[in-house]
Amino acid sequence: MKEIKTDLEMYVGLMNEVKKRSLAVLTMLKKENSTAYPGTNIEFMCLQIRKMLELISLGSLVVNKSVFDEQKVKYEKFWHAERILNDIERINPDFYPKPVYEKPSSVIGIKNEIIDLKDGFLKRDEFVKIYEKCGKIMHADNPFGSKVDLKYYESQIMNWLDLIVRLLNTHVIRLKGGNNFYIIHMKEDRDDLVHGYDFGLVNKNIA
Repeated sequence: MKEIKTDLEMYVGLMNEVKKRSLAVLTMLKKENSTAYPGTNIEFMCLQIRKMLELISLGSLVVNKSVFDEQKVKYEKFWHAERILNDIERINPDFYPKPVYEKPSSVIGIKNEIIDLKDGFLKRDEFVKIYEKCGKIMHADNPFGSKVDLKYYESQIMNWLDLIVRLLNTHVIRLKGGNNFYIIHMKEDRDDLVHGYDFGLVNKNIA
């Protein structure tokens, strides 16, 4: 019998793939790997950035899948990152990953406080711009048109990667309806895997 994964397990799986692709970009930037041609090195890294953005958008779709099921949206055919974000945003305006950090709490019974990260991460509008830029380099230059500026892309890849990493390091995914949310750790001391946790409000009136 095929194991049915929960939304959270599916989301964690996507984030683990994001990590693998980010490592592929890093090894190329450090010149530990090469396609043997600088141009295809840059194209390879941009492809990985674009794939990472698609995985982030698909992750947002996964954790809101039940809402899409109710509205009969054919999520199986979704592939374009920006379209996925736009459709999810209509249903769940608070869908986008929220980068946070945790610090020990002074409140009895609460281990850590969750603090919103204010800056330095991939914002919603930047997501779309980078996705489109990485798409443009996937096609051959028109010999009668303008050429792709490979040096520009090469200069931006590390910055784009950093923005994505800062967005995801520790982030919150809020679900449509109710008060539950997921906290995602892209790395923990125990291993190098992604881990996710389901949180909800506690009823303080319970004796």
